[in-house]
Amino acid sequence: MANLYQEDGHPVIQCNIRDITERKKAEMVLSEMAAIVKFSSDAIIGKDPQGIVTSWNIGAQMIFGYTAREMIGTSIRRLIPADRQNEEDQILRKIRRGEIVQSFETLRKTKAGRLINISVTVSPIKDASGKVIGVSKVARDITERKAVTEAQKRIEVLAASNEELKQEIAQRKAMEKALKKSEHHYSELLEKSDLMQEQLRQLSRQILSAQEEERKRISRELHDVIAQTLTGINVRLAALKKQAAINTDGLELYIANTQRLVEKSVDIVHEFARELRPAVLDDLGLIPALHSFVKIFSRRTRLHIHLKAFAGIEQLDIAKRTVLFRVAQEALTNVARHAHAHRAEVNFKKVHATARMEIKDDGKSFQVERTLNGSGNKRLGLLGMRERVEMVGGTFCVESAPGKGTTVQVEIPFVHVRKDALKKSGNTTLKCP
Repeated sequence: MANLYQEDGHPVIQCNIRDITERKKAEMVLSEMAAIVKFSSDAIIGKDPQGIVTSWNIGAQMIFGYTAREMIGTSIRRLIPADRQNEEDQILRKIRRGEIVQSFETLRKTKAGRLINISVTVSPIKDASGKVIGVSKVARDITERKAVTEAQKRIEVLAASNEELKQEIAQRKAMEKALKKSEHHYSELLEKSDLMQEQLRQLSRQILSAQEEERKRISRELHDVIAQTLTGINVRLAALKKQAAINTDGLELYIANTQRLVEKSVDIVHEFARELRPAVLDDLGLIPALHSFVKIFSRRTRLHIHLKAFAGIEQLDIAKRTVLFRVAQEALTNVARHAHAHRAEVNFKKVHATARMEIKDDGKSFQVERTLNGSGNKRLGLLGMRERVEMVGGTFCVESAPGKGTTVQVEIPFVHVRKDALKKSGNTTLKCP
């Protein structure tokens, strides 16, 4: 700006110069900010304290669909759904009181009537005195982001459900496998039960057959030996009666011969009684009964038998001693019949709280399992021995190997204990521990 005036009759030109660099910079910044506001993709909206729109940028037009001409001078409520009107009233009251409104998320309505999710930041506009003269609102459309977040949440929920489903499927497969295994196990048990029933039927038939054979043997012995002896006695008594009526010469000799026949009959009856149930076992005990049996059996079979025992064996009750006697009797009988042995040993030991009997021979061996699973008197003898032993709570086992002969081992506790596990296993006859 320049002024022309007279000074002492001389024309003078006055020039006023002002530095406007900062103003220009501010104008440029404002221009740039105006451009940013105008062309921002976010909705930047100005409104007065009553909610009347005073400015509306392109971002607001893009988000809500309304032009600046349609919105400026109208209430911002046209964007707010009916159920959100109170929300706007609360914000305006806070702004008028000078309070700061934090950013929040809400729903707004577009020109097309579609509800969108927006993130809003509200700031008060104040004059130099601090009075609130307007409101600046920045809104961003987060509908897609919310949709992505919701989708992500649904994906996470589905993933968790899928994982639970996988675990459930795995559990069901495991249960199915366990059920199949259990079914297979029960099937095996059923097969074993059927097999055991069949074996029981065979064993019953063998026992009946053995009983019948024993009856035949006793009947034959009674007929062939005792009956003949008694017949001979009867003939001699008749002859003695006639001889006594005629003359008495030789009468004493006849009587002596008849007495010998009677004594022989008594000895045979005693022998039968010993085989059925030795009286010495009840009267004197196990060791004397076995000693008597071994002596007679060894003489009859020419099998050399060594018997070794300890006095404490007699502490067992009569039922257990009877079992040991019968097992020894059966085992030695098997040795004499089948092993072709020269020597046998019967040893008694005390092992902890049990009495152990071992019967060894130097004869030929046999396959224990095949004998047990087969049929015949051998199998019947082994099973009978085992049943006797287990009946009194003991254990029974057999070992047989080429060149080593056969060993029968029996352990019976002095105090009776339950052998349920032993009964269930059914393997104690196969191998000695």
